[in-house]
Amino acid sequence: MCLIKYGIDRGTQKKDTGMKDHIRIGGVPEHFNLPVHRAIENGDFKAKGMDVEWTTFKGGTGQMTKALRNDEVDVCILLTEGIIADIIKGNQSKIISLYIKTPLIWGVHTGAENAIDNYQDIFSSQYAISRFGSGSHLMAIVDANSKDKRIIKEQFTVIKNLEGALTSLVEQETDVFYWEKFTTKPYVDNGTLRRIGEYHTPWPCFVVAATQKAIDEKPEQLTRLLRTIHESCDQFMLNGKESIKEVSERYEQKPKDVERWFHNTEWSTHGWVSDKMTDAVVYNLKTAGIIAEDQAIPELIWKRN
Repeated sequence: MCLIKYGIDRGTQKKDTGMKDHIRIGGVPEHFNLPVHRAIENGDFKAKGMDVEWTTFKGGTGQMTKALRNDEVDVCILLTEGIIADIIKGNQSKIISLYIKTPLIWGVHTGAENAIDNYQDIFSSQYAISRFGSGSHLMAIVDANSKDKRIIKEQFTVIKNLEGALTSLVEQETDVFYWEKFTTKPYVDNGTLRRIGEYHTPWPCFVVAATQKAIDEKPEQLTRLLRTIHESCDQFMLNGKESIKEVSERYEQKPKDVERWFHNTEWSTHGWVSDKMTDAVVYNLKTAGIIAEDQAIPELIWKRN
């Protein structure tokens, strides 16, 4: 399976030109981000006077929060719970828009030869995670907590990315791995993995976040960036048959699987972010012990003047 056929990887990204209209944006190599790639390839950002540079983060949300902290990118599209947890822990960034309004469906996976076959038996097992603070880490804890179970730090093994997880699960160094179910479905279909359960994120799954530096220095450019992304997302949803075909071809997934995913997913076409939504995430992070009960909560959302 080819996860991405366009964009650039971390090792080949260009240096920031220092121009105000140069925006460095990053995301995972998954089909959710196709509207952004379409906008880059079609020249939509350039038409609005922006030089947008894409970076692929195979390590997911944990890798992206680190990149935001290190000023390696201006903007990232990443998991809601991951960026909220990291902002609370000191990341000088803010959520600037929703990106995907619907929940993420996490597949709960194990290796094909692993003896585990019951979702209810996983909570004493060894978990593969891309990074501490990543979605694969946080959602395993939130899921366990929702079932009155507890996972300790020693149960987690960092495997960096999907490729690392495949190796770890097949060799049975780890037992369980949470990842977006349609991305991993080809590996379930070919017998490498078994999906033994699913967990639906109890909030909109992806948001757009920007560094405070970018918000301070490029507010008008960020507004144009978001407007362009929202327009591309709107067109992506309106042209469903074309979009399904393109996702199937570019990500080498079965058309029927893509069709099911497409009709279960809704992209945001505006920048509004609900305080109620962020409150729900914070509540779950506290309940799961990911952040302290008495933790001070900074401003999480970019409030436009």
